[in-house]
This record gives sequence, C-alpha cells and structure tokens, in this order.
Amino acid sequence: MALVERNAVPDVVLRAGIRRNLRVKCLKTFANVEDELRCEQDFIEDLRRRETIAIETDKANEQHYEVPTSFYELCLGSKKKYSCCLYEDARTTLDDAETAMLEKYCERGELKDGMAVLELGCGWGSLSLYLAEKYPKSKICGVSNSKTQKEFIDGEAAKRGLTNLEIVTQDVNKFEPPGGLGSYDRIVSIEMFEHMKNYDTLFQRCETWLKPGGCMFVHIFCHKTYPFHYDVEDESDWMSKYFFTGGTMPTDRMFAYFARKLHLKRQWRVNGKHYSRTCEDWLRNLDKNYKKAAPILDETYGKQNRTKWYVYWRLFFLSCSELFNYNDGNEWYVGHYLFEKLA
Repeated sequence: MALVERNAVPDVVLRAGIRRNLRVKCLKTFANVEDELRCEQDFIEDLRRRETIAIETDKANEQHYEVPTSFYELCLGSKKKYSCCLYEDARTTLDDAETAMLEKYCERGELKDGMAVLELGCGWGSLSLYLAEKYPKSKICGVSNSKTQKEFIDGEAAKRGLTNLEIVTQDVNKFEPPGGLGSYDRIVSIEMFEHMKNYDTLFQRCETWLKPGGCMFVHIFCHKTYPFHYDVEDESDWMSKYFFTGGTMPTDRMFAYFARKLHLKRQWRVNGKHYSRTCEDWLRNLDKNYKKAAPILDETYGKQNRTKWYVYWRLFFLSCSELFNYNDGNEWYVGHYLFEKLA
C-alpha cells in the first residue's frame, strides 16, 4: 500500500488488482440457491435487530459530506449530482447524464407540480434544486446531515430566486419532518438507504410521513443477490475504513421484505455501466483539476498527506468504476423502486 499511497503504481496495475479482488468476492457468493437465500434472510434478520436506523453518521459526514464543496465542484458535473448518472449513448456528457437521471426520477417517481415532496439525503441539492425549478407550485423539503451541503443549497436557491425549497440539517435517526405526519405526496431518496441499517423502522417512519395514496421513490446501488456490511476487518478494507464506514450493500430484492404498509408498485434496474461511466468522468475531472484540488486537499488532510489522499480519492473512483463495470454491469448495479401508501 505504501507504493500506492506515493502514487507510484500505474492505473493499469491498480485496475487489475481491483478486478482480482472483485473476482474473489464473487467466489464467496453461493452457487447453491438454498444457501444464497438463507444468507439473504439471515442478513435481513440482522438488520431488523439493529437498534438505530443508521450507524456511524458522524463518520460518514467526516469522510464525504463535510469535505469542502469546492473539491466536489472540481469532480462532479454542473448539477453536483453525487450518485449514478444516466448515459443515453456514447456521446453523452456528464452534465447531460446528470440531467437525464434527474428527469428519470421525475418520470418513475410520478412527480407532478403542486406536490409536497420530501427528499431524504439531498446531497448538494441536485434533485431538490431540480424539482424546485421544474415544479414551481410544489413545496420541496430536503434533508441532509451536512451543514456545508445546506449552505451550498441555500446559496444556490437564493441565486435562482427559489422560494419553494427548504433544507433541513438533521441526523436521520432523529429526523421529524417539518410538515408533520401524513403531509407529503412524495418521498424521494437517492443513494441514502445504503447508509442505513434498520430498514424496518425507516420504512415505518416513511409510511407515516406520506399522505394516503402517496408514494416513495428510492434509488439505491445493490448487488443482484449477495448483501454485505462495509466493515473494517483488515487493512484490505480501506473502502470501509476511509469512504463508507457503517455502509450497507443491499440486494436487488431486499427492500420488499421491509415495505410492510408500503406496496411495491414498480421496480426498475439500471445497468452498472452507467455508474462506471459516472465514476470515470469524476476521475477524469479530478485528474484534470489536480492543481486546483491540491490546496483543498492540503486544507482538509494536511499538506503532508496531499498525495496520499489524492491517491485515495482516485482509488475510490477507480474501485467504484470497476465494481459497477464487473460482469458487464450485471453484478452490481442500480435499483429504482416506487412504493405506494395504499389509501
């Protein structure tokens, strides 16, 4: 790892190592369908025993969401979408792919102007700001556990003259919606549920926040059959240690077990290659903007750690790209779900 941290290992070698590790992880999955289902059922029962909806929320903030916004402005697209984008063809740019996925949320979430919408885990506001502009008669409430994200979104909303958007800074374990119970037509959540554990409690609370007939649209990344926790067991678990402490890799079908009073109305899959291309674009932007990123890395991690953390961020994007590209994008990918609260 010392050579890697000094940026002395070429990408072709790094990618080969990442792919080898992915093959090893896939060998741990089950050829026997009985064992496969038993593993998933045991994982679900483990989640149900968790005392809180989410763990390590402060660590998640430290790792991602309290890193200066200026760093992400150098890596992400113009809408600051820190999640999978949708590439319609080989010529699609990152900015176009951001917009395409945001528009897909509106379509699949069955969103309309005039609705009250709650976004759980709003990031840098890519969706909340998009909805506030697209649906001027709607009231949008975004929730983030990051003060820097709220500051950024509030500033963008002011620039654009948006008065129908409210951002709340709150840990999801303690969150109570400003609108109260039964006040939202839609709940939307983009890549937040992977930071959660007790989905029973989370789904129960979401159900109480929806109006009768309201819907919840969820976008997650997932594995087709094999769930796991991002735990730090040894030095090889650097992703868990530095970028996704307390995280969860759900399965494609897992949330149906937790929905209870929320009926799974529709489900879609997005091939993992879309996420791989997203990560490659982020990596390309980081490399292109290294001179601008360097002082931000100095400020965040210390000048003596600049190269190490530049490598870590590159390795994070590389690893995610290879993960979602594995098996032609059919092993790890993105799931979209529309749950409905029956009237």
